[in-house]
Amino acid sequence: MDLRAELLKSIWYAFTALDVEKSGKVSKSQLKVLSHNLYTVLCIPHDPVALEEHFRDDDDGPVSSQGYMPYLNKYILDKVEEGAFVKEDFDELCWTLTAKKNYKPDRNGNSIVSHQDAFKLWCLFNFLSEDKYPLVMVPDEVEYLLKKICTAMNVELNSCELDDYLSQEPQGQGGLTVWQFLDMVNSGRFLRGIEQEAISMAVEEVYQEVIEDGYLWKKGQLRRNWSERWFMLKPSVLSYYMSEERKEKKGSIALDKTCCVEVLPDRDGKRCMFCVKTSSRTYEMSASDTRQRQEWTLAIQTAIRLQAEGKKSLHKDLKQKRREQREQREQRKAAKEEETQRLKQLQEEKERKLQELELLKEAQRQAEILLQEEEQRRRQQHEEMQRTLEIQLREAEQARASMQAEMVLKEAEAERQRKRILELEDMQERLQEALQQEVKARQDEEAVRCAQARLLAEEEEKLKQLMKLKEEQEEYIIKTQREKQVLKQEMENKNKCLEEAQKQLEEVRVNRQRVDQDVMAAQRKLRQASTNVKHWNVQMNRLMHPIGPGDKRTNVSGGVFTGYQPLLSRRDSSLK
Repeated sequence: MDLRAELLKSIWYAFTALDVEKSGKVSKSQLKVLSHNLYTVLCIPHDPVALEEHFRDDDDGPVSSQGYMPYLNKYILDKVEEGAFVKEDFDELCWTLTAKKNYKPDRNGNSIVSHQDAFKLWCLFNFLSEDKYPLVMVPDEVEYLLKKICTAMNVELNSCELDDYLSQEPQGQGGLTVWQFLDMVNSGRFLRGIEQEAISMAVEEVYQEVIEDGYLWKKGQLRRNWSERWFMLKPSVLSYYMSEERKEKKGSIALDKTCCVEVLPDRDGKRCMFCVKTSSRTYEMSASDTRQRQEWTLAIQTAIRLQAEGKKSLHKDLKQKRREQREQREQRKAAKEEETQRLKQLQEEKERKLQELELLKEAQRQAEILLQEEEQRRRQQHEEMQRTLEIQLREAEQARASMQAEMVLKEAEAERQRKRILELEDMQERLQEALQQEVKARQDEEAVRCAQARLLAEEEEKLKQLMKLKEEQEEYIIKTQREKQVLKQEMENKNKCLEEAQKQLEEVRVNRQRVDQDVMAAQRKLRQASTNVKHWNVQMNRLMHPIGPGDKRTNVSGGVFTGYQPLLSRRDSSLK
């Protein structure tokens, strides 16, 4: 999500707040005031001529959002430069316009969040909402934001209660608007029993984490003193200001793939120290506690990695990954529904085949009944024919003499009837064989269907095993990556300790050489002083010799040298 999309979300709230009648149109005078304020907070030079030209009064009627967008893109959004304005001031302007109309906290003062915390939640909502208008936040992002707030307070979120709340809302499954989200937070349903101050601190912590800024102590380059600065992290630069109002920028640190972050030991009365090394300089900083140092070092390392990968922001990257995971879940759900539909169709097809098989069996039973009726009818015909033949035989016996020729004819007729009966019996046997073959074919078909159903069940079981293996592989990959990161961190710490030990060894060697040189210089001075003492002793002996007379030379010389003995000893001790 680029800067233009972020600004458009806040401007959309301001535009809809000015649309009092909810007709999608706003009066020109209100749009002039809105545009003038946008010029101011975005630090863009005012262009009153273009403003009056675009909103001239000769065209009656209010302006819709489609009519305002060309002017907004050409004269405002195209001129915006990232870092030239304070994003929080811009958001606060849009929040002020929309909160007057839409935000309705408890009039009795029983709201869970303050007005300032509601503004920060509104900013977080805009960051996590979908890039579709009207702006909504899907249930997964709602749960993600509430979990981060609860984690900052060391409280566990009740996901089941959140699901129940979203299922009760008319549009909860599709997403919540920012006003529904604020009403849900103010209801105290998920933050009951927690003080407002703790909630405010948690919202502030999550807001600073997502916006990626906060206070750190920084060591100066020239005076080497420590100063508290407000840092703001972007993927390509780490800027620091005098205070969180970001009116006076003190400097910036360009981040690229050559930069690195290292944890430093506590020294100079500062704790939780770390440094950012660039190709030209090393910046030393100190956090308030170990957790903040870990968050900053991780955030800066992630920014360096994202800069190398050409990405914009850690939280934007995480949001995109969560969106891709939701799309993958939707795709898997659609595939599962499609598979269920296909299995349902197969089940219906199987039931239809079974019904057809039942119909065939019923037709077979009807055919068997018809065959039995036909057989019975033929048997009756045969019996009737036999009775007729017996009658004819009796008549023939009675009139054999006169009916011999007719009897021969009747016998021939009987022979034809017998042949016909044999043919009918042969046809009956063939029909029975055909019926048995059809029954066998139906049984083979049923066996094939059973085998097909078994193969389908085996295929489904293998698919489940494959999915399980895939999940285990993903878990193993994640675990391996974590172990690799831990080993890498330990190796870096050991390398740092080794480098520090080598530096200390070099310092000891240099000190030892310097001490040796000092000892040698002292020995030279001592030798020179000893030489000078001997020389002065000789001179003193030579000069003091002629002063005393002959007999008293020894005493005088002895007295003189005894007088100079302490002086020489003192000089010798001072030289030592």
